[in-house]
Amino acid sequence: MDVVRAQQRVDELRTVIAHHDRRYYELDAPEVSDADYDSLMRELRSLESEFPALVVATSPTQTVRGLPVFTSFAEVEHLQPMMSLDNVFDAEELQGWGARNAKLLGDGVPARFVCELKIDGLAMSLLYRDGVFVRAATRGDGRVGEDVTENVRTIPAIPKRIVPVVTDGALFGEVPSLLEVRGEVFMPTEAFASLNRRRAEAGEALFVNPRNSAAGSLRQKDPSVTAGRELSFLSYQLGAIEGGPSFGAHSETLAFLANCGFPVSPEIRSLDTLDEVSSFCTYWTEHRHVLPYDIDGVVVKIDDLSQRRELGNTSKAPRWATAFKFPPEERTTLLRAIEVSVGRTGRTTPFAVLEPVFVGGSTVAMATLHNQDQVRLKDVRPGDTVVVRKAGDVIPEVVGPVLSLRPDGLPEWEFPTTCPCPMESMLVRPEGESDTRCVEPRCPHQRWARLVHFGSRGAMDIEGFGEKTVSTFLDAGLLADFADIYALRDRLEDIRRIEGFGEVSIQNLLRAIEGSKSRPLGYLLIGLNIRHVGGTMGHVLAKSFRSLDALAASSVEEIAATEGVGGTIAASVAEWFGDQANQAMIERLRGTGLNFDGPPPPSVPQTLVGLSIVVTGSLDGFTRDGAEEAISARGGKAPGSVSKKTTAVVVGNDPGAGKVTKATELGVPVLDEAAFRMLLETGKLPA
Repeated sequence: MDVVRAQQRVDELRTVIAHHDRRYYELDAPEVSDADYDSLMRELRSLESEFPALVVATSPTQTVRGLPVFTSFAEVEHLQPMMSLDNVFDAEELQGWGARNAKLLGDGVPARFVCELKIDGLAMSLLYRDGVFVRAATRGDGRVGEDVTENVRTIPAIPKRIVPVVTDGALFGEVPSLLEVRGEVFMPTEAFASLNRRRAEAGEALFVNPRNSAAGSLRQKDPSVTAGRELSFLSYQLGAIEGGPSFGAHSETLAFLANCGFPVSPEIRSLDTLDEVSSFCTYWTEHRHVLPYDIDGVVVKIDDLSQRRELGNTSKAPRWATAFKFPPEERTTLLRAIEVSVGRTGRTTPFAVLEPVFVGGSTVAMATLHNQDQVRLKDVRPGDTVVVRKAGDVIPEVVGPVLSLRPDGLPEWEFPTTCPCPMESMLVRPEGESDTRCVEPRCPHQRWARLVHFGSRGAMDIEGFGEKTVSTFLDAGLLADFADIYALRDRLEDIRRIEGFGEVSIQNLLRAIEGSKSRPLGYLLIGLNIRHVGGTMGHVLAKSFRSLDALAASSVEEIAATEGVGGTIAASVAEWFGDQANQAMIERLRGTGLNFDGPPPPSVPQTLVGLSIVVTGSLDGFTRDGAEEAISARGGKAPGSVSKKTTAVVVGNDPGAGKVTKATELGVPVLDEAAFRMLLETGKLPA
C-alpha cells in the first residue's frame, strides 16, 4: 500500500473509531462488538507502525478511549490521568507483551504479576480527604470526566468514611490526607434481571445489558433513582495519595484498600510466571458465567511499583498492564430479513432482522451487517440459519451462514437502489468507497438523524430534544433544519396543541435550548453534522481556528495544514461551508445568539512548539503530571519514552534507569530541574 492510500484508510479508520467511541461512551448504545472495534484499532495501529509519518496526537491510538459526556454534571479534572489499557487476545500475544517488558527491564530481572478480572462496568475515581468521601468522577476522556458524586454516594459498597484496620506495624494504620481509589461500578446480573422484570411489568422498554444499565443509572439526575438500581463496586487501583503509608507493590495497595473497607475482588491472584497467568486467563474464559457480574477479560499487571515506574506509559496506556480479552461468544439463529437504515450523513447500513436468540448475556433480535461488501462477502440471505457473535456483551454481528442448513433455491439479497424513505431517492455508492449513500439532503431519515445528533449530549446537549421529540416536531411541521430549533419559542401555540406537551415540559425544553447557545464552539461543529468531524475533530478545529467564521473562510489547504486534520477531513469541511444552503442556515443561527467563538489563545508563551520532552523521576517543584502539563501548555509534547525524536530528558529523583541510558545512547540532552525551568521559559536548551 502506498502512502496516499494508507492516509485515506487511516482517515477512514479514525472517523469510524470516533463514531463507535461516541456510541459506546457517550450514548451507551454501541453498534459493533468489542471484537469488531478491536479489529479496527489493530488495523490502525498496524498502518501507523508501517507509516510513522501518519501518526498524529489526536489519533485513537494515542489517546484514551472515551469522551467526556457533558450533561448537567460538572466537569472534573482527574488528579492523575485515567488511562486505557492495551489488549492481547491469546497466549502468544500475552507472551509477546511479557517479552517486551522483560527487554525494557533488562535480562534476568524477574517480574511478578497480579491478575484481576476485567469487570464490564464503568471505571470510577473516588476521592477522600482526611478519610471522608468527597467526590466521584467517571473516566471521561482520561483527563476530564463527570462529577457523579451524589449518585455514587447511594452505592452501599462504597465506604463514606475510611476507618483503616491497624495490624502489626503501621502499614494500615494511617489515614492519608488525600486518597484516590479507582475501581469499577457495575450492576450485578441478578439486579439487572430484577430491573428488567420490573420494567416489563410496568410496560417499559427493557435495558440491553448490565453495563449500559449501570451507565444509565449513574447519569440519573435524581440520586434516588440510582439508589434503586442496586449498583455495586470493586476497587482495583490506588490513584493519587498524600500522607499515609508507602508501598512497594500493587498487591500491597490492594491489601491496604481492603483494610480501609473498600471491596476488592476475591478472585485476584498474584502469580510468578506468564504461563501461570495464561492458565488463569484460560480458566476464567471457560468459567466467566459463574460470577454474579459480567466480565469480558482479565487485566494483567506487573506487581512491583518501581518496575512500573521504569516501564512507564505510552501516550494512552501503561506498558506495565494489559487486558487479556475473552474470545466472543456465538449462537445460531434464523435470519428473517435484511433491511437498510439511513444515517445523518446519508450513509446506508444494512442490518439483520433475527429470530430472537440469547447470546452474550442478552436476547438479540437485530445485528449489524456493516455495508454492501460485507453482505456480499458473507453471502447471508434472508431465510438462512446464521452464526451470531457477541463480544464484550454489546451489539452483535452476523458472522456468516450455516451453509449446510440453507434451503434449496434461496436467492441472494440485493442491495436496494432507492432509499427506504417516502421520497424513494436514489442510493449511490461513490467510486472507491465502501458505503452506499442516499444523496438527497431532504431525505426525511437523514433530517431526523441530523436533528437528533445536533441535540445530543456529545453535541449541543439539549435535554428533552431526543428521538421522540424530534419525530413529533417533524410530523407537526415545526422543524426543517438546526436553526428551526431556536425558533421554537415563536411556535408555542403549535407546540401546546401537541398531545403530551404540557407547560412544564415545554418550558424545560426552551430553557435547555437557550442554555445550548453558550456551548463551546467545538460542540457546535460536532452538531452541524459535517462528514468526518466527530468528537475529537470538532474541538481540534475550534482550537485551531478560534471562530466559526475563520474556519468557514479557510481553504482546503489551510484546514489540512492543521495538526491532526488530513486531506479528506479538510475537503469535507470546506465543501460543507461552501454549500449555499448551509451558509444561509449559519446566518440564521448567528441571529439566534449561538456562540461562534472558540477557546482563547494559550495563557502562557508557546516556547516548546515542536519539542518533545520526556520527564523521569520526581521533581521538587512539580508533580509528574504537573511537569507534563507545563510542557503541553507551552505547545510541546511529553511522551512516556525516549526516542530519536526526543529533544531532551528531564531527570529528577529516582529516575528510570532505562530512560537515562537510552538518552545517553542516542545523545539526547539530559536536564536537571533548574535547566528544565529555563527551557520552559525560553524554549532553549542550555549551552
